[in-house]
Amino acid sequence: MIPESFVQELLARVDVVDVVGRYVQLRKGGANLLGLCPFHNEKSPSFTVSPTKQFYHCFGCGAHGSAISFLMEHTGASFPEAVRSLAATVGMTVPEAQRSPRQRAADARRKDELTRQHHILEAAQAHYLRQLKQSPIAIDYLKRRGLDGETAARFGLGWTGTERRGLAAVFPQYEDNQLVESGLVIESEDGRRYDRFRSRIMFPIRNAKGNIIGFGGRLIEKGEPKYLNSPETTLFSKGHELYGLWEGRQGIRKEGFVLIVEGYMDVVALSQHGLHNAVATLGTATTEHHITKLMRASDRLVFCFDGDAAGRKAAWRALNTCLPLVRDDVSIRFMFLPDKHDPDSYVREHGAQAFRDQAQEAYALSRFFLDELASRHRMDEAEGRAACVHEALPMLLELADSTLKVQIQHEFARMVLLTPDELAQRLSTVEPPRRPAADRPPAQDGLVARPPVASEPPSAQAGPAPFDDGFEGFDASFADSMPMEHWQEPQGWQEAPAQPRERGAWRGDRKGKSRQGAAPVMGSRAVTPMAKRLLRLLIAHPALVGSLGDQQLEILAQSPHLRLVQELIALTNISAARHAGALLEAVDPDSDLAPVLQSLATELLGEDELPDPQGEWRDALHRIELDAIKAEQSSLVETGLREPEQRQRYQELTRRIALLNAAYTRQVK
Repeated sequence: MIPESFVQELLARVDVVDVVGRYVQLRKGGANLLGLCPFHNEKSPSFTVSPTKQFYHCFGCGAHGSAISFLMEHTGASFPEAVRSLAATVGMTVPEAQRSPRQRAADARRKDELTRQHHILEAAQAHYLRQLKQSPIAIDYLKRRGLDGETAARFGLGWTGTERRGLAAVFPQYEDNQLVESGLVIESEDGRRYDRFRSRIMFPIRNAKGNIIGFGGRLIEKGEPKYLNSPETTLFSKGHELYGLWEGRQGIRKEGFVLIVEGYMDVVALSQHGLHNAVATLGTATTEHHITKLMRASDRLVFCFDGDAAGRKAAWRALNTCLPLVRDDVSIRFMFLPDKHDPDSYVREHGAQAFRDQAQEAYALSRFFLDELASRHRMDEAEGRAACVHEALPMLLELADSTLKVQIQHEFARMVLLTPDELAQRLSTVEPPRRPAADRPPAQDGLVARPPVASEPPSAQAGPAPFDDGFEGFDASFADSMPMEHWQEPQGWQEAPAQPRERGAWRGDRKGKSRQGAAPVMGSRAVTPMAKRLLRLLIAHPALVGSLGDQQLEILAQSPHLRLVQELIALTNISAARHAGALLEAVDPDSDLAPVLQSLATELLGEDELPDPQGEWRDALHRIELDAIKAEQSSLVETGLREPEQRQRYQELTRRIALLNAAYTRQVK
């Protein structure tokens, strides 16, 4: 564990402009510096770095943070690695907080377990590659699916062989529990073990750093299940990962959008035809974690589904998942293929350009949403329109606060023959569904948390249509084009910069907590104008906290609307943060304060420094105390001031107001 005090001292000595400037070309833009965002594809700069507030923010994709978080996101470094790297640049030595022998032993065991699982998966992958090169049947299957050796190598496709315990040749200690923990081996109730994957084409699943974390396997002959994934492990979670995202990072930038399909073979087949921007969920419905990752990869998301009833049902589930996460700067569209086509068959019959053209014509989220609702009801009858409103109201409440939300509500109101005010009145009567706090995404404005749509339960992954397995014989040229030992990028396949780790997972190594995308918010609090004013002052000038006296703290403590201000003061005192970037690094990502800090710090980027922040602070506290006194006076007046004690208290408060105004006037002069 790295002490918090050291982190803050480090952030006080490094300059975020120097750190970011090593990777991003920056130019002067007023008080800040501007550049092209390294985390998403853009043509005009929306990435801003503040030398005074010591943090960066992208107004395009929302990336933000300190010098430490920039290194973590851009290079894929862990928190300790980023801290040590920065410390070395300023000649500081990283101390390690004392941990008990039991804690150190537990850390060592966990680290060793993860390392061993990575090694086990890599060894299995090497085995599957060797098996494929020796299997005419498996190679012929891939050839008949239209794949060449270069594409197979790009995705690291392999073959399990047909042996029940084929991995025993790779792992002499086949009884090792790590083989079960890694998901490669199954132990039956009677204690016997066998390989989870047999007679399957193997698709390695990689994380954002390109490391294998699991596998998907497809049978090449009849049988069930046709597709089989690794189980949930310490490395792999289906609801968080996307197949092909690592392999497609360069293609997504080139095409300008990410295409979401349903099966492994769809991803690979599209790549074979020059479309390297497809990804697939791993046998489960699209989750909010998937959407968050996809939005980091591109500002254009195109979901591709079969045009049948099952495809439209899956699209509707995906749309429900997207609603709490919609943003004005991200386009989400839904593409439906003609009958009897999946992405694999369509691109083989019509070609890559036709597929691109179809993607360009995909339904906007708003259009699909409204059209689908209308198709479910008799819109020519009052009863049908009323039923449509009844179904739509909870979904309209789920929409993230945005201009798009306003547009959709206005269009829906016209569709059901209501005025916007009438629809707003109906919305006010609906109780939004409650969601577990840990699953809540942040509000777009950073001030109020919104509940997401619940994730769908896992369902069987839809794969491509059964393939006609006519045998054409073994072609040695296919095997010769594949790597002999370990998977390597084929010639001419350019390596892209390292994919950043999930945004917001800054402090997972420090506090045992991680954030998925922008952090979930534990509850929601309204931020009053006065609270916002004080928060902005403290974020821009953390040194103000050092000048607070007991009387000022008492004033703040007595106001129920200033709880976040109190939390920010406590955070500044505990962390000794000296600028906004340090506060962003110090705040607990799971607190209510975290999204407020992010939102207000972003607002402050384009503003000039205040000439007298101390004076602004005094004025704000003066107003708070006066408002509290006047509120008490109003309460006394409502009683009629019948009792002598009430009249006496009212007079005391009046004198207090006069004294406060006189003292404030002297301070201002």
